[in-house]
Amino acid sequence: MTIPLLTAPPGSAPVLRAVDLTRSYGKGQARFDALKGVTLDVRRGESLAIVGRSGSGKSTLMHLLALLDRPDAGRIEVDGGDVSRAAAREINTLRNQRFGFVFQQFFLTAGQTVLENVSLPLMIAGVPPRERKRRALATLDLLGLADKAGNKATDLSGGQKQRVVIARALVNEPDVIFADEPTGNLDTVTGHQVEDILFGLQRDRGITLVVVTHDEELAERCDRRITIADGLLVGRADAAPSVVTDGADR
Repeated sequence: MTIPLLTAPPGSAPVLRAVDLTRSYGKGQARFDALKGVTLDVRRGESLAIVGRSGSGKSTLMHLLALLDRPDAGRIEVDGGDVSRAAAREINTLRNQRFGFVFQQFFLTAGQTVLENVSLPLMIAGVPPRERKRRALATLDLLGLADKAGNKATDLSGGQKQRVVIARALVNEPDVIFADEPTGNLDTVTGHQVEDILFGLQRDRGITLVVVTHDEELAERCDRRITIADGLLVGRADAAPSVVTDGADR
């Protein structure tokens, strides 16, 4: 199948669409239904907060939207193209070229330098070494970390590590950044600085920002928020006319 790798024109299909997604884990009495028929459009260039209690299904929804997992049923569309049944290699290429990821746990390789950590998506994409270095250094400079390029990840503060993670997410010039509790391991001041960076990227570069969070203040900064409970969409707040529904609405 052909997967869209270029951004569709403004006003066309949503950048992401989930249609009647279900996802379960375990079998028999141990079965847990994490999502129970969720339908959702993610608008191009918006910031969307996904909120809910632990175990509600919000992280499962983000993992499916980010193509880190596959649904049991339903489909995922990227720029109007159904990618639900794409081969793993195609999914990996799409994810690498279109998406960036910012996680609470950082997931930096401790023994590598900051430059090597930020360059990883470019290496996966097959970018030549010299160009990898140029782009990674430019991105680190954007985030005020050019002087840390040769440092090991273990030498950095929590706030610096999260900025490195944002640089790694940004280096491939993604259309969508997924952020899972991006300020969860940070103090209040540093957390606000990280938020400002993420929302600045959304505003200045038109990047779509999808945030999973327990933080009400962070969720309030987003253009739109949806609430997940027991695997269903149970609430929403929109800055524009809503396009969110759930399986119970139909």
